[in-house]
Amino acid sequence: MQVFNEIGPLRQFLRHIRSQQQTIGFVPTMGAIHEGHLNLVRAAKTQNQVVVASIYVNPAQFNNLSDLEKYPRTLEKDISLFTAAGCDVLFYPDNQEMYGEPSKIKFDFGSLDKILEGVFRPGHFSGVALVVSKLFNIVTPDRAYFGQKDFQQFKIISQLVDELKFDLQLICIPTTREPDGLAMSSRNLRLNADDRKKALVLVQSLRYANDEIRKKTDFKKIRTEIQKRCTDLNVKLEYFELADRKNLSLLDTVKDNDQAILLMAAYAGEVRLIDNVFVE
Repeated sequence: MQVFNEIGPLRQFLRHIRSQQQTIGFVPTMGAIHEGHLNLVRAAKTQNQVVVASIYVNPAQFNNLSDLEKYPRTLEKDISLFTAAGCDVLFYPDNQEMYGEPSKIKFDFGSLDKILEGVFRPGHFSGVALVVSKLFNIVTPDRAYFGQKDFQQFKIISQLVDELKFDLQLICIPTTREPDGLAMSSRNLRLNADDRKKALVLVQSLRYANDEIRKKTDFKKIRTEIQKRCTDLNVKLEYFELADRKNLSLLDTVKDNDQAILLMAAYAGEVRLIDNVFVE
């Protein structure tokens, strides 16, 4: 695997790749690589001749400076895992390379970035859109791969690609989970043993709600039960919502033809986690 820290040499290398009519799959990450990231690389490998991954902890998408400072950084391990998974190229820039001067550009996605994560992390998706736009312009991939766990982010990036006419295909890969069901996340590394057990309330709540929705249970009653479960475990619930999978407009009920998704965010100890499941 070739590692690039600078934009110019990476662009030159990728121009050579494209001159040979090879397709490029791109997996953007913030590092602390786990099996979920590796599944994105493997998916990209099956559909492209060359797979490029990036590791960049983007300061523009953090609302909390402490969260940015505590974000896990495991570069040597990440490089080893990416290499074993068949990744061909790693882009690992620093802040000077990606931003130089502080950016003045802001993105607004209408209602899509004002709900769910947008309520608790104002400006987060503008920062995501900014860095993803930069990465897409640098790598110019044929396909880019994202995990379902960050589904609202995927919808934001879908709108970005559509409106700015990026010439690429976005692909969403199902969430990779631990054997006990916890969604894999780089933030899981920060959980102590007690909070790791408490964190299971997220996936358990989502699965419970999915079952109850199939039974036509009123969603307000479901949400009340989820709130109680979290409170009993001293887990701070930020939101638990039912939404339309197409545009994330919030729902109170699911009709027969609806494609819906359940989404939640909560703190297990000091660690903020998110998860979701499609209503089936």
